[in-house]
Amino acid sequence: MKKRKRPKFQIGDTVVITIYGTVGVVTNMKQLDGEIVYEINKSEGLFKENTLAFLTEYKGGENHLERLFIEYKYSFGDLVRVKGCENDLFKIIGCRTEIWRYKEDAWEDIIYELTRIPDGEWLEAQEEELKLVADHEEAERILKKTELLLISSQAKRKGLPAPESPEILIDRLLDELNDYQQLYHYFQDEFYRVKVKEIKEKLKHAQLLRSQKSE
Repeated sequence: MKKRKRPKFQIGDTVVITIYGTVGVVTNMKQLDGEIVYEINKSEGLFKENTLAFLTEYKGGENHLERLFIEYKYSFGDLVRVKGCENDLFKIIGCRTEIWRYKEDAWEDIIYELTRIPDGEWLEAQEEELKLVADHEEAERILKKTELLLISSQAKRKGLPAPESPEILIDRLLDELNDYQQLYHYFQDEFYRVKVKEIKEKLKHAQLLRSQKSE
């Protein structure tokens, strides 16, 4: 029985495509007509083993043309949280890729540029430091909802009179409860959870007041 050939390279290995002199990472490997072929940087083409070399083994020239395939996890306009700043919400406004190449190693870092909601403070963070809250399509709707709630809170602090009718009060509280429940669902922020609890208590009192007035 013919012994099955063991692959020279493994997924994740940094290699040089010797026919082009470019550096890449093995992202998949397959059997094709009994021969092992390799996918590099998630490209459509497949390369035979004899066309690849470990970066440490390659003795080619110093100047190489390299084609990179960068996959971005987040998009412009996405709402995210940042490791170490979990109580703040940020919006992605830009990104850049830093390419690092050394004789025996190679990697790429993706850096995102962010602005904090609502004061616009600028921050940079790497991809692994981010956690998605809402994609760019959902973000605008959430931000408009948050803005309306902030305006409402500011109006209350200025001393605007609250509705005296229990029915109007209950309707308003139900609207606020729905808003804060949605915000807590999206952001998982402790502030919104507390607000939901407070509004539910107010609803109990308002409903009790309505029942007393109807007696």
